[in-house]
This record gives sequence, C-alpha cells and structure tokens, in this order.
Amino acid sequence: MTHQPQYDPNQPASGPPPYGHPQGQQQLGPPQGQQQFGTPQGQQQYDAPPGQPYAGPQQPLQAPKKRKKWPFIVGGIVLVMILGCVGVFTLFVGGAKKVADDLDNNVQGKNAVAGKMNAPATDGKFRFTVTGMKCGVDSVGPKGFGEKAQGEFCLVSVSIKNVGTSAEIFNDASQKAYDKANTEYSVDSGAAIYANGDASTFLEDINPGNTVKGKLVFDVPQGTKLASVVLHESMYTAGVKIPLS
Repeated sequence: MTHQPQYDPNQPASGPPPYGHPQGQQQLGPPQGQQQFGTPQGQQQYDAPPGQPYAGPQQPLQAPKKRKKWPFIVGGIVLVMILGCVGVFTLFVGGAKKVADDLDNNVQGKNAVAGKMNAPATDGKFRFTVTGMKCGVDSVGPKGFGEKAQGEFCLVSVSIKNVGTSAEIFNDASQKAYDKANTEYSVDSGAAIYANGDASTFLEDINPGNTVKGKLVFDVPQGTKLASVVLHESMYTAGVKIPLS
C-alpha cells in the first residue's frame, strides 16, 4: 500500500504557488507615471445591458443646430413682390380694358345722354339743338353738278354752339343716325358740302360763344325712317341722343 502524504493547512506549501505571478516577478500594469487605461476622466462609464456587448463610452449629446431663417424671409419677400406685380398688372389690364370698352360704347352711342328735338343738349364743349329732318331727297347741290344719293338723302338740321373756353372743330364724321332697328348710318360728308353750300360750316374752328348752323346728310335706303341721331363733340365722347320722330 502506497503511503500518500497528508496535507497540513498550517504547513507552508512547497513549490510554485498555484495561482498568480511567479515569485520574484512584478505584476504587469501601466508604467510608472502613466495613467491606467479606462474610461476618460470627465466621462461616465456605462455598462451594457445584460445580454448585449458593451459599445464603449457614449459621447455627450449635442444641441440641434438652428436652421437659418434668412432663406424663408427672402423667399417671402420675393413672393410678395411677385403677387404685387401680378395685382398691379391685373389692375392695369382691367383698367385699360374698361377704358377701351367705354370708348367703344361711346362710338356706338350706347353711353349717349337722352335729349329732345328743339331743346339744347350739351356734349363736351358743344351745345346741340336739332331743329328738323327732311328725307326722300334724291340729290343735293346745283343741278347737274351736285351729288346723287345711292338710296335717298335724309337731311338733319342742327345748330352747334361752343360753350367751352377754347376753339373746337365740329367734325360731321363723328355724328351717327339710327333707325328703329338700331341700324347705324354715317354722315355723307361729300354730300354735306353741297347741301350746306359752304364747306367751312363744319370744317373750321368754332370759337367760344359762337354758333354755326348746318345740315347733316345721311344716305339711307329708300323708305328708311330714321328714329334718332347721336351727336358728339368727338367720336370718343358719350354724346347726346336726339329722337327724330
């Protein structure tokens, strides 16, 4: 039977220690004068949650950067300028269209003020008085040297007084006549020269306070009955509408 030695806990063990460093050797670690590696000073060490690997020290959260406001301000200013230009353009176009429509209505006599036969009616600088009408005239001027109507002439007698403060020319081309169907007829200026016997009646300046008299000549189809005449200082004024019957 082999005799095995008994272990006495009070007796020093012989041989190398079971764990640790060999006797006479220094424990490994950082060199003297250098800090031991680990969590940097000033930072908190975080332990990974159970079951997850440690991700290392977390960096401190940074405040979100503020977004620059000037692009939005500039964009708003540009938008306001664009809308303003559109508004001005719209107003300009709308205003110009209204002016054009008013002028067109003036030419067509749609804006004319109602008047009466043998009663003065004023448009601009001129005060008109229509005193009569004669239709069924075949020709005007000297026999054999006048002008013959295509249909028949209607002669409207009118007086024109300048009630303004400056001279003005009366242009018979701006005057229109209408039948009951609102068909428009223009003055025959060539025939008017013969009918009035003096071309200067409607072609020269009428000074303030002066009055001229003459006949407006309309060449209309035979049997036409004119219902009204619209008289203007110029073709762009509203005019006065005088009934002829």
